[in-house]
Amino acid sequence: MDGIKQTTPNIDSLIAKLAKSGRNYDIAKINKAFEYAASLHEGQFRNSGDPYIIHPIAVAEIVFSLGLDTDSICAAFLHDTVEDCSEKTSLEELKRLFGSDVAMLVDGLTKIKDINIIDKEEAHIENIRKMLLAMSKDIRVIFIKLCDRLHNMRTLDAKPEAKRRVTALETMHVYAPLAHRLGIQKIKKELEDVALFYLDPIGHAEVSEDIKKKYGQNVNFIENTKLYVSKKLEEYKINFTLEGRVKTVYSIYRKMFNQNKSFDEIYDFYAIRIIVDTELECYTALGIIHELFKSVPGRFKDYISTPKPNMYQSLHTTVIGRDGIPFEVQIRTRDMHQIAEYGVAAHWKYKSGERSKEEIDKKLSWVAKLIEAEDGVIDSEEFLHALKIDIFHDELFVFTPKGDVIALAQGSTLIDFAYAIHSAVGNKMVGATINGIIAPIDRVPETGDIVEIITSSASKGPSRDWLKIVRTGEARNKIRQWFKKEKRSENILVGRAEIDREFAKFRGRPTDQQKNEVIANIAKRIGMQESDDMLNAIGYGGLTVSKISSKLKDEYERLFKPDDEPIVAPEQVKTSKPSGRFRTNNGIIIDGEYGCAVKFARCCNPLPGDDIIGFITRGYGISVHKKSCKNITNGVKDPEFAERLIKAEWDAEAESGTAQGLFEAVIQVFAENHISLLADITTSLAEMKVVLLSVNTQKGKNGEIVVNLTVGCKNSEHYNSIVSRLRGLSHIIGITRGVG
Repeated sequence: MDGIKQTTPNIDSLIAKLAKSGRNYDIAKINKAFEYAASLHEGQFRNSGDPYIIHPIAVAEIVFSLGLDTDSICAAFLHDTVEDCSEKTSLEELKRLFGSDVAMLVDGLTKIKDINIIDKEEAHIENIRKMLLAMSKDIRVIFIKLCDRLHNMRTLDAKPEAKRRVTALETMHVYAPLAHRLGIQKIKKELEDVALFYLDPIGHAEVSEDIKKKYGQNVNFIENTKLYVSKKLEEYKINFTLEGRVKTVYSIYRKMFNQNKSFDEIYDFYAIRIIVDTELECYTALGIIHELFKSVPGRFKDYISTPKPNMYQSLHTTVIGRDGIPFEVQIRTRDMHQIAEYGVAAHWKYKSGERSKEEIDKKLSWVAKLIEAEDGVIDSEEFLHALKIDIFHDELFVFTPKGDVIALAQGSTLIDFAYAIHSAVGNKMVGATINGIIAPIDRVPETGDIVEIITSSASKGPSRDWLKIVRTGEARNKIRQWFKKEKRSENILVGRAEIDREFAKFRGRPTDQQKNEVIANIAKRIGMQESDDMLNAIGYGGLTVSKISSKLKDEYERLFKPDDEPIVAPEQVKTSKPSGRFRTNNGIIIDGEYGCAVKFARCCNPLPGDDIIGFITRGYGISVHKKSCKNITNGVKDPEFAERLIKAEWDAEAESGTAQGLFEAVIQVFAENHISLLADITTSLAEMKVVLLSVNTQKGKNGEIVVNLTVGCKNSEHYNSIVSRLRGLSHIIGITRGVG
């Protein structure tokens, strides 16, 4: 691959660049670091056969190209010394010779080992955690690590094939996205192209060949376009720089793969970049471009008024050239261009004042957010999910009604938006509007939408179902934290049911006492004080049973040796129903299956007064349905399903409506689309003192608006009175009982 092999850098070349840079480098200290590293690495060689010291020199050159300081360049020379030359030096020695900052940077780099985001083993997860923690302490650590990875990728052909693939995967999944998140496009693009070359050499070669052919057909297109645009910009006396480029191999490959497009459907193959002095000139240049060329609808983005979280600012527009060839135009100031190329590194002015450091800390708040979110997640797979979504995915930008911009991962829902504002907003959320129109809370907003979250003090908090809906680790963690704090007793029941389901797979039939002993031992092994703490964690989703299933089985077999003989022979177990009745705290009387957790089926939302039936679920206790529920009437055709049905009835207090607490019910309102509709409905509910838990709307099949209301009801009679009141409102077409 052209450009992968680089000429061997030398210290003289770097020193000359340092002297010419005009920046205040301590060249004597940098020379000392080089000489010390060279002496330590003497006799060590790379896989290519070259002296090892050429790698630290190359990394130092790339670090210099990012504009980093003296200590960063020294750390680049010394980054492998503590690990590879431990018998000759130590962190304490580096601190004595080069100062605490250099030693701290080398320590951070030493702790970041190979990272494999595909492998979910705890060792790899721990390496990613260490990288993020090192970044949170000093961002220069990851700048130097990216430079280290870039040179390793440039010389990857010297590694064995298996190692090349692993390194390329790490680069594609971790380092290139991280460079993108930090805004360092210069490094990000090269990492992606080189990684693709090793991961899919055939695909890389095909796209490269297509690029050569297409560019060959219009070899003068960019130069002619630049000349045409230059003349017009000069007429307006704008001081500008014009650049032209062809889209990179990886960006074309990715677009073809992700969007299932052919090469000919890539419209931004060509691009020109206009770099000017001021923000006002950016918009002037945009007007000139749209005057010269026909713009492509829907292909304009203003990242100046709404910057990306990685600080990127630019105007993007796609237009049709005079030859009918579409191309992209990027317009930015010189400062914006520096940030676009070097991201946070372009803003790096170490120890240049508290204000500068505060600004950088603000730009890196996403690192702290992920570390904070990770504290509430026990499951390594969940941590990887949070990492991939919150850091390595593209963003969308949504506005609050006050005009504040909230950046979210692509695919985030309105629930994610609510939790991005504040935990309290998410926990009290009952609905939302997009651009003034009520929308379902699982709706995915688009960039530029104005979103308002509707909250209610009567809300009972988030639903467990939200965990399946939300996209970001931040939202998922905050929901779990709420359940962890507010629903401990319920979580323990759910956790116990999950564990029981796992025990059912074991040889023999463990008694309750044996289960409790195993659970207690496993809880201690994973660092929890009590059994209930572990069951609670399973219940709120912080720990999955699959992660401890092997530990449960090993501990059970260690304590009770079920392989010798089943603890209780199956024929000795009798499953007789209890003679009495078990009254649950849900107002339900279950005849049989003593002590199971009971929940109301969301498919039919039964209310006191409805004829009900219980269904014994696998691992989740008893689910209570209306007898007329379609899931029940359809399921009874299956003999296995029918065997799991069990008698259920309401207790007297629930039937009469005198019981404490309310039951959830869904009212589906079909109505004409009128501006006062929602206000009329909510006012009526308030007058009846009906608790509104959530509200969302959707378009009906015949053009009407469908409003789904979740309300708190005492029983079916109370529900009917609410419906009767709502039917009397203007613009109502009809009302039906909905599902949860």
